[in-house]
Amino acid sequence: MRQVLLDCPVDVLTMAETVDLARRAMQCRNRLQHVALNVAKLVNARRDPILSADVASSDLVGIDGMGIVWAARLLGLHVQERVSGIDLLTELLAVCSQDGFRPYFLGATSQVVELCERQVLEKYPTIRFAGLRDGYFAPDREHEVVADIRDSGADCLFIGMPSPRKERFLAAHRDDLNVPFIMGVGGSFDVLAGQISRASVRMQALGLEWLYRVYQEPGRMWWRYARTNTLFAAILLRALVRQQVQAMLGQRRAHPNSTRLRG
Repeated sequence: MRQVLLDCPVDVLTMAETVDLARRAMQCRNRLQHVALNVAKLVNARRDPILSADVASSDLVGIDGMGIVWAARLLGLHVQERVSGIDLLTELLAVCSQDGFRPYFLGATSQVVELCERQVLEKYPTIRFAGLRDGYFAPDREHEVVADIRDSGADCLFIGMPSPRKERFLAAHRDDLNVPFIMGVGGSFDVLAGQISRASVRMQALGLEWLYRVYQEPGRMWWRYARTNTLFAAILLRALVRQQVQAMLGQRRAHPNSTRLRG
């Protein structure tokens, strides 16, 4: 169900509902583009028109980060669970194995994407990949990549390229890819390949997965999370104050004679 959270569209869906929509898209070969929304993406989209357009034009905007879950609940949205990108990717690979759908992996280095293929085939030996391609190709080779994806007959495309490169690629070529289900997976290929480990389930539930990432890659991640988490807290606080003021004004309009003078 499409809602608006902090001026950003979100779809309030469970994991099972999201997987079912993706499966139906692949069965019917109707395009469905999914984007996983976390705190960093929401904050950056407010300043980056390309990223903002990518989120707004996506068919499904999944609630990825726990920060988004908590903000939605504080602002009155009934969010049952987080639908993280890596977990959704894992669930959809199981669907591919069960239903015979063929995935295409685009992104990361050639070594990482080949490790992903090996790990997936160890778990799901029946999967047949439509294709694999690293994300380090020159702009003048984009049409070659698009042609390879289009001709592969892929049922789902998982893109592990950084923002805003992924968004620019999809904005330019999504109509030519001929893939029913398209999903950006961020750094999930590194996790799938075993290059980066995930935080414990408890840390994930407490919304501290970002802290674990900082621990793993302090030089690259600490400023990113410090900046986006601080900005997100400020954005959320303003929204909560605005919501409270609007509620008070609404009560006064509904009961204009309820205020008593005190002497």
